[in-house]
Amino acid sequence: MSKDLFSSLRPALVLTVLFALLLGLAYPLALTGAGQALFSRQANGSLIRQGDRVVGSELIGQAFASPRYFHGRPSAAGAGYDAMASGGSNLGPTSKVLAERVKGDVAALQTSPGNPAPPDMVTTSASGLDPHISPEAAFFQVARVAAARGIDAGAVRKLVADHREGALLGFIGEARVNVLALNQALDTMAGRGAQPVP
Repeated sequence: MSKDLFSSLRPALVLTVLFALLLGLAYPLALTGAGQALFSRQANGSLIRQGDRVVGSELIGQAFASPRYFHGRPSAAGAGYDAMASGGSNLGPTSKVLAERVKGDVAALQTSPGNPAPPDMVTTSASGLDPHISPEAAFFQVARVAAARGIDAGAVRKLVADHREGALLGFIGEARVNVLALNQALDTMAGRGAQPVP
């Protein structure tokens, strides 16, 4: 290799190594360290624990099938809430398959003619992993959960109200209820741990 060619390539090689070290090593380590120091719980997945056992995350929904538990939104992620298959169904508003599924879900959830199911109880989220439902969807399920557990509906309604999260900073996003946290509190109230049903 000629001296002129090496002197031409040298700045490019030095900058490549420098930026690889800076952006591939120093920057990720600095952000990881800052995340662990300042936001440790969030940086580690916002895990929900029951004693020493991890029962889930605040960020990923779980399938609860028992009438004793609050149910989340339907999930189109794999067989349901599969983080490896996160995504929506990609079915559009004119899809017959989507219309039939929603129609079936509405019929299954219909408890009385004057009490229609909230939209988020019959529609999937874009990720298929949404851990939240609207307060309306939670209140919609109070009678079923209270009857299945044989407890006062007023106590269950208060539990939902206590777990209502408002919009971020009062105006970003919408009010919501974390289903896993609500079910965990429901079981704490009843004296045993929440068990997600696959």
